[in-house]
Amino acid sequence: MLAVVGCTDDALRVEEYGFAPSAEAGRTAGYNAQRNVYFGDLHVHTRHSMDAFSFGTTVSPDESYRHAKGETVMNPFGHEMRLREPLDFLGVTDHGVFLGVVAEWANPESRTGQLPGVEAFHNINRSENLDYWSLQARNWAFRGASGRVRSIPAGPWERFQAWRTNHPARALAAFDDSAHRSAWEDIIGAAERHNDPGNFTTFIAYEWTASTPRPETAAYHRNVVFASSRAPARPFSSIDSHEPEDLWKWMERLRAQGVDSLAIPHNSNGSNGQAFRLRYSDGRAIGPHFSALRMRNEPLVEITQVKGTSETHPRLSPDDEWADFEILNTRKGKTTQWSEPRGSYVRDALKNGIALAQEGRGNPFKFGFIGSSDTHNGAPSFDESDFFASSPFFGTAENRSSISVSPERLDHLATLPPEVQPWVNTSDEEQGTYFGIRDAQRAASGLAAAWAEENTRESIFAAFRRKETYGTSGNRIRLRFFGGFGYAGLDLEARDLLERAYADGVPMGSDLVASDITRPRFLVWAQRDAHGAPLQRIQVVKGWYDAGFRKQTNERVYDVACSDGLAVDPHTHRCPDNGARVDLSDCSIPEDLGAAELKVLWSDPDFDPADGDAFYYARVLENPTCRWSTWDAVRNGVRPRTGLAVTIQERAWSSPIWYAAP
Repeated sequence: MLAVVGCTDDALRVEEYGFAPSAEAGRTAGYNAQRNVYFGDLHVHTRHSMDAFSFGTTVSPDESYRHAKGETVMNPFGHEMRLREPLDFLGVTDHGVFLGVVAEWANPESRTGQLPGVEAFHNINRSENLDYWSLQARNWAFRGASGRVRSIPAGPWERFQAWRTNHPARALAAFDDSAHRSAWEDIIGAAERHNDPGNFTTFIAYEWTASTPRPETAAYHRNVVFASSRAPARPFSSIDSHEPEDLWKWMERLRAQGVDSLAIPHNSNGSNGQAFRLRYSDGRAIGPHFSALRMRNEPLVEITQVKGTSETHPRLSPDDEWADFEILNTRKGKTTQWSEPRGSYVRDALKNGIALAQEGRGNPFKFGFIGSSDTHNGAPSFDESDFFASSPFFGTAENRSSISVSPERLDHLATLPPEVQPWVNTSDEEQGTYFGIRDAQRAASGLAAAWAEENTRESIFAAFRRKETYGTSGNRIRLRFFGGFGYAGLDLEARDLLERAYADGVPMGSDLVASDITRPRFLVWAQRDAHGAPLQRIQVVKGWYDAGFRKQTNERVYDVACSDGLAVDPHTHRCPDNGARVDLSDCSIPEDLGAAELKVLWSDPDFDPADGDAFYYARVLENPTCRWSTWDAVRNGVRPRTGLAVTIQERAWSSPIWYAAP
């Protein structure tokens, strides 16, 4: 490796880990000036993440990339993991905090393996300990024992070295810097080996994992994705700082050295209002500097993943009939406590951003959308009919909490030691005794989609930067969204439709700046996933700020295209029911209802230039299908668990277009 910048702080020492193709290498065979859609995942954990290893994951970054390219990978419990279709891009995002270190705890002969309290991790992933019934003991190890182990201070010399090198993790006895750096280099090496311009793109990446102090403990995590083969010698973690402003400043200092990156917040739904708060971490009100700093570093947000969807909440959007989609109301990090919706959901933040901009404070929430999985299997699980969840020990329906616990398992639970008993968490219900319902509320979600000229790091990262991206709940719905003032004569069947759309307007993720009071028009074009259900409808979600005496944010949801020849009611702005239903005895669906494609040119019927700035984004809904928990019930010959959605409507969300009033 070639050291580019020398510094005592390795988090700021940049290294070149590979040799990216030069500009002279030319375009790849798939280059398309009107852009192709590429599907990927920017949130994957392997054995190097502290929680994933504790939960039984032994899958390496190399295996994660091979899985993404279509190979079958086995999880350590013997479950085959294979995608229906290969992905186009992937980023392994192991937790920066204690990266690669827990494998040392598992070794009783290592220095850290001999620390007091670390016994819960000894040989945790040896073959004889890879048992689905180890669920509670593993939870105890990760959520109970590890907290005490991580708090043990190192000796005076190690603490001095931590200060001298600006590497505070070295002041902790349970931290092993050699294992940490080895894991980081393994992650980078795998990304470099599997990057194949034109065919498959990889990104050097990791997760910055932070939360507010106890007792609140509300998490606000980010995935940090680097643009090229240049990256720091170690990741900046929450041990360096648990404040997002410090993360962004670190990214700025790397950018000054020519290393571009972006941070992607996720699980805002579980942040208890922290993800999109309106103040600095120290309580100061935010202003233009904060907004610009955040937007340079966080142009995207993860709108959906296995721990729930963060678009909106029924309490925030009571007039949106589809707001109650894969809602997980508990906090990330403090899973027994409720998460405050305000400040936690994307649509609410978009509206607040417009209000802040009207007050002259900039817009810190002008972000585009992606989805990702947050798998801790090393391999994502998007398919409702073949959902193996996000961790190895959730490989059974019983552990996923979708079917009741067997009598034999209940007898076993009664024999667990006292320190593990608090993690048993069972619930006696009409159909039997289940594990806690939170795990059954997890989703088979989601995917990131990017419109880029070619499948290369440079092209896809540029799509991230300009926010020409969207998220899906797991299916590969193709979605285009454009806005413009020159679309009056646009022919939806013309061969040059996309050329016109780009030439006379802007794509998702862009600003649509008005010079007069002309009403904008929006082109929305969706195509179904061949493996998914037919499309039911396209919607456009609008948000704006009433800057008059009311001083309030507003939203409205419009159906803009209906399947089956149905028309939108001009008064309710809703499509009639197309009659698509699910047979819950076998999860079959009608294939003669719904659409393979929906395309529409739409203008806002309530448009009023006096309303000022607004945002619009498209949401596409499939016909209903069985949720993964219902598939579990059907396969086990039982009724679905009460309290869970029986069916869902898979969907896609475009990045917004921001209308700027004259």
